[in-house]
Amino acid sequence: MKNATKLGAVVLTTVFGGNTAIADPLAHTYSIVARDPDSGEMGVAVQSHWFSVGSIVTWAEAGVGVVATQSFVDPGYGLRSLALLKEGREASDVLGTLVEADAQRDSRQVAIVDAQGHVAAHTGSACIASAGQHVGLQFSVQANMMANDRVWPAMAEAFEQAGGDLADRLLAALEAGQAAGGDVRGRQSAAILIVKGESTGRPWAGADRVFDLRVEDHPEPLQELRRLMRLQRAYNHANRGDELMAVNRVDEALAQYSRAADVAPEVLELPFWHAVTLASVGREAEAMPIFARVFGREPQWAALLPRLPAAKLMPDDPALMARILAQAPPRR
Repeated sequence: MKNATKLGAVVLTTVFGGNTAIADPLAHTYSIVARDPDSGEMGVAVQSHWFSVGSIVTWAEAGVGVVATQSFVDPGYGLRSLALLKEGREASDVLGTLVEADAQRDSRQVAIVDAQGHVAAHTGSACIASAGQHVGLQFSVQANMMANDRVWPAMAEAFEQAGGDLADRLLAALEAGQAAGGDVRGRQSAAILIVKGESTGRPWAGADRVFDLRVEDHPEPLQELRRLMRLQRAYNHANRGDELMAVNRVDEALAQYSRAADVAPEVLELPFWHAVTLASVGREAEAMPIFARVFGREPQWAALLPRLPAAKLMPDDPALMARILAQAPPRR
């Protein structure tokens, strides 16, 4: 027999007559794991009424797979699932192995998608109602402690019908889940993690991750997550511009910098570096209006500019520097 006592963020479960004791974090929530068959990208997204849900639910590795582990969470499902997938085992085999070995399997909710698009999911019989899952083509949605049993079917339908890239479709699923009732307690945090279909071999540089965003605590976590996704798209364009400049594909790089500024016009650092690049490659006439706009709204960028030649980020050309700084408004 078992005795369970809720103590704050954990449930302590003791199995009498044995040596097993667990202290598992709670993540009563709803999530989606999926693979995009066109790009090969794999992602996991989640929302919950619990602080920092992304820190324990979302797991992913480029070229390997994605995992959501929730309800009474054993984070080991994330680590061990990815390790077993790297051995070449399919999602259903991996999940079956881990669930079979887990004495607390009835309290777990887990879903896995591997790099080939195979899907496996488990919802234990002791997950708090409403709880359930739906496995579709290269995706799974799962939820527990929901307001009703319409949440996960609504998520599945939204994902299947949504347009856009994988990030758009994952967020559409979360928004549909919220619209259908969501977590019975409300909402607090959300996260999205998307990795590439194949590893770049440089995971330490963040090159394998397309999106890795968390909203730890917010009254409208999905709205905030959508805002952060827009910013991430802008910086992805800027980063791609840097990559193109490194191989002297100047026109393509400038197009990426311009796109970054269009996606997030409120972030003046993006057009600043666009203008720096234009000025550095001899396209001064295009750079000057951008510098003027940036300096007019945030004068600190004019203070930064003279430091760039020493860092080899601009030509060491005092006349050019003077012409650019003349675009700044007079100091009062």
